[in-house]
Amino acid sequence: MDEESELIQPQDQSCWATLPDVCLRRVFWWLGDRDRSRAALVCRKWNQMMYSADLWRYRTITFSGRPSRVHASEFESALWYVKKFGRYLEHLEIKFLNPYNTVLTKKFQVTMRGLLSCLGRSNSRLKSLSIQHLELDRLVWRNSIRSSFIKSLSFFLKKMGKHLDYLNLKGARLTVEQGCHILNSLSYQRNESLVSELNIEDYFSHHLAVYSSPQFHKTMGTFHNLTALTLNYNCISDELLENLCENNASTLWTINIKCHIHDPHGQVIWGMSWAKLARQATNLKVNFFFERVMKYERLARILLQEIPVRSISLRSCYFSDPDWSMRPTLTDLLPTFRHTLQKLTFEFNNNHESLDEELHLLILSCRKLFYFKIWAFLDVKFVERILKSQEEGQCSLRTLKVRIYTNRYETNEEDRTLRDIYRKYRKLIDSELNYFVIAYPMM
Repeated sequence: MDEESELIQPQDQSCWATLPDVCLRRVFWWLGDRDRSRAALVCRKWNQMMYSADLWRYRTITFSGRPSRVHASEFESALWYVKKFGRYLEHLEIKFLNPYNTVLTKKFQVTMRGLLSCLGRSNSRLKSLSIQHLELDRLVWRNSIRSSFIKSLSFFLKKMGKHLDYLNLKGARLTVEQGCHILNSLSYQRNESLVSELNIEDYFSHHLAVYSSPQFHKTMGTFHNLTALTLNYNCISDELLENLCENNASTLWTINIKCHIHDPHGQVIWGMSWAKLARQATNLKVNFFFERVMKYERLARILLQEIPVRSISLRSCYFSDPDWSMRPTLTDLLPTFRHTLQKLTFEFNNNHESLDEELHLLILSCRKLFYFKIWAFLDVKFVERILKSQEEGQCSLRTLKVRIYTNRYETNEEDRTLRDIYRKYRKLIDSELNYFVIAYPMM
């Protein structure tokens, strides 16, 4: 080729050749690893784009227990790229799906040891780490494999503790000693941890009375910068609330508390402890999630009037108890929080009692309530009553989600009535509500 033919005139160039770097980086951001690697072969400029820090700040690695050939290839590719560009990483999420035998847990442990070791050497930017649902108390985790994984994770957190802002180890299922050992790694060579968001929901195994552990209280005393804390009610105690009051009152905004039927929740917590924390952490909002803890007596021990409750979720998971009544909870307990309550979620089997009137009055009494979701046995007209109250300005919902249980296989009659209700209030629904209502056979 002669010199003249090698020169490409500007007007003959593709628009991609002159695309600004900021636009090209945005295009690369939307591509998967395979497409990025192919695009990097186009020219030198595109190859340089592969090394832009913006492209490698967020990564999710999925380790599947039953991988197909495609998924295995994607995992190996993601792993390779994290090691290659790990120095740019700021947000890392690791998923371990379906660990159904010890061979897989061993492979995962060895893989994570290599990955965490590599990141520990090259990365100084990591702000968030999420490894959820490990369920380390299952038999597929042999003691040696579990111990090796905990050792690798602890060593990694010792290095990253000064950078890490968010840690999510939901569902790890550890003993108190193991769990505290990992959390203490965040404050290694320092007296405090700088993590601001901590998720330790289901972090400890079922049946553990974590609230009575001095080791846990000492560990939680190292956190001095928490804005959001998620944990189980079997971790809550007067000592923990005092710790939060002393070390995190100026920063704490949110506490998410899960109370499960299998977790110990019979501890006595003084209302004055909650009142002191609420008084000093002036922006604090508390969200409760109850799993099969439905009886009034149990709920009343937990939901003290001094707590600044923002949301409550009550789920019975379809279990029905003819000796149980939801009525006192709706009429006596929940209205206590009518000045702060903003979200309500109910999923229960009330086939033995009608609660339409009580639910309607509760919604009207909670003037800040903007989110309401319920799966229960209801009359279809309940939805119309709520919409009428919304139209009249008696409530200010922005989300209304209702699943109406019925005792019949066919829901044609209910469906027709719901369509009529929708047509009647369509203008209101379209302008104000995230609206979802359905009739559902519950046989």
